[in-house]
Amino acid sequence: MEERADAARREDVPDELQARRETIFMIPAAPAIWAAHFLASYVTAAVWCAKIAGRTGSLDGARWLVAGYTGVALLAITIVGIWGWRHHAYGDATVPHDFDTPADRHRFLGFSTLLLSALSFVAVLFVGMVVVFTETCR
Repeated sequence: MEERADAARREDVPDELQARRETIFMIPAAPAIWAAHFLASYVTAAVWCAKIAGRTGSLDGARWLVAGYTGVALLAITIVGIWGWRHHAYGDATVPHDFDTPADRHRFLGFSTLLLSALSFVAVLFVGMVVVFTETCR
């Protein structure tokens, strides 16, 4: 019985939206990138200070690594944000996307992805700024 209802729902959805039913998995992509950047940055600084530079040593080597992590994370978040924008801008509807239609759900998921990408972009910048202002392991 549920299979029939599912099949009926699929027939109502345009083909271009059928292929994008996995969009819900893109929502946590940007926060996951931020979390990975956060973890990598702090583990790198901790290992650098514990094993290489010492308690009062300089963070210069770790700074370059964290700068690289930050650049890669910002690029990945930007790609996810562009993906969200493209889904948000699907069709010609305006905000808010609160109708119970496949197209509005598609746009809403894209809008959610875009907003989380913006938040994650700022969060990565703040994590990256810590090593800019912290010069030593102290």
